[in-house]
Amino acid sequence: MANILIAEDEDALRHLVSRALRLDGHEVSAAEDGEEALERLQEADGEFDLVLSDIRMPGLTGIELAHAIAQRWPHVKVLLMTGYAEQKEAAEDLATIIEGVLDKPFAIGDVRRQVCEIVAAASQAPSRRSACA
Repeated sequence: MANILIAEDEDALRHLVSRALRLDGHEVSAAEDGEEALERLQEADGEFDLVLSDIRMPGLTGIELAHAIAQRWPHVKVLLMTGYAEQKEAAEDLATIIEGVLDKPFAIGDVRRQVCEIVAAASQAPSRRSACA
């Protein structure tokens, strides 16, 4: 399974998504904001398969984090989350460096499915793609 970093400033959502992805067999680390996420990436020298980040966070935003990841660790996939339409539009301009944008609020199954699809596509394992519920 994948090594995933979640950057989300809302405690309840960060814990919920982390737990769900762990139940799917992923190794999950969590950060309270973009700055902490960038620190974790630096400590691990980019050894994550996917970063799932909120766009709107104090300090370093998810968009700024996505740019930093693309520049230093282009192999790391980025999936953004937002509850704000204008931020989604700004994120869609990043189509070449992100995998997509999840609209908040979302069902936990939507996150699990999208993560599964990104991980399966990255591993190029067609049999794993079909396992995404």
